[in-house]
Amino acid sequence: MFIGCSIIGCTIQISSKVATVDDLTTVEHLRAEVRSFVERRDWRQYHTPKNLAMSIAIEAAEIMEHFQWLTVAEGVAALNDPLTHAAVADELADVIIYCLSFANSSDIDIASAVMAKLERNESRF
Repeated sequence: MFIGCSIIGCTIQISSKVATVDDLTTVEHLRAEVRSFVERRDWRQYHTPKNLAMSIAIEAAEIMEHFQWLTVAEGVAALNDPLTHAAVADELADVIIYCLSFANSSDIDIASAVMAKLERNESRF
């Protein structure tokens, strides 16, 4: 087994298959990590639907800042730079953390919501 990490992410190679941390982490595990992080800081009182929805939008805007004045091709090329890639990944993590916290505070089953939405979109697009 080989485990390697860089600023782009971690990979684990077991025999010929290379697994990422995404392959080995469940949504529930991420939800629990976020829940624990919030509880250790006593932030639950601030994690209302309004506050979390605003935080998701704010963090999503921070992703957009990395591409604001770039052409489509320049935006794709920018992600080839390890520092830009890491900065965008960091902002994406913020969005996902707030989404997980929103799901935790609103009792939304993420997997069910995503699968139902994909099913509805299948007939729409």
